[in-house]
Amino acid sequence: MATLPNPLPQLATDPGGHALGLELPPGRLIDATDDGPWHEPLLWHGEDTAVLGTWASLDIPAGRAGLLPVLIDVGGGQGGPEDWELMPGEMSYAGDHDAEEVLAEFWEEYAADEDATAEDDAEHHPGDYPGKEAVVELFGEARSYDDTVAPFGPHWPGLAPAQPATTDPDTHAAEVADVLISTGAWFKEPRLALVPARRSADIPAALGWTGPLNYEGDTARLCAVLRSWEDRFGIRVLALTFDQLVLSVAAPPTTEADAEAVAAEHFAFCPDNITQGDHENLREYAHNEVLGKEIWSFWWD
Repeated sequence: MATLPNPLPQLATDPGGHALGLELPPGRLIDATDDGPWHEPLLWHGEDTAVLGTWASLDIPAGRAGLLPVLIDVGGGQGGPEDWELMPGEMSYAGDHDAEEVLAEFWEEYAADEDATAEDDAEHHPGDYPGKEAVVELFGEARSYDDTVAPFGPHWPGLAPAQPATTDPDTHAAEVADVLISTGAWFKEPRLALVPARRSADIPAALGWTGPLNYEGDTARLCAVLRSWEDRFGIRVLALTFDQLVLSVAAPPTTEADAEAVAAEHFAFCPDNITQGDHENLREYAHNEVLGKEIWSFWWD
């Protein structure tokens, strides 16, 4: 795959981006990685808090220049992206991975790990553990792995069906970005950033983002799933923090069955959303966080 030309170096001598057809506010270029400065900037982000309408005003001209917008939070405990331990050199290409194969592997590896844990517990504590059931602690209550992923089981259930688009995903992303900026409930200090990427789903890997590092070291494998969600649900990568990914969703599922199928994909993608979240099981998560929801958020421990 040919490398996408990176227009960001032009901003070093043209900070307003006029040669690229942009009207940028004051900002900074970030090339810091876990291994030292990268050979070219990984992103640009504004110096000031993102304001309403900025995403919409930059989306089209930035896209023409080969840049895509994303919100980042510089006010968290881990600071801004220059402190995020970015590892672009460790990332593969998202197009080299199949989304369903990636999700199936995650799902079945998790089930196998839980099975092994249950067998080990049964061996060391005979009579105290229920056969092959893997125990998950949620709200102080012991729940089995099978209960957690119901109505599914240890075998990958397959991809959820695509949903009909009722709005343009890019227009929708700009609208949701304004919601996040205006409410102030999601981020402490949101900044609008521009990233050289072919499609929104590729933004995390293009940055070398390592938010899911304890779960998956090659973020491009997760970006392959994001590409599939772009195609089936009209998602856009809306925001990133040190360890959180937020998506806008233009075509969310509208039935309980479809929401549960999508929730299964979320579980394979980021099991911490369920096992360490506010929901006792996948079915409850599907109803509260997926059904008709125009924002999907993921956090990895």
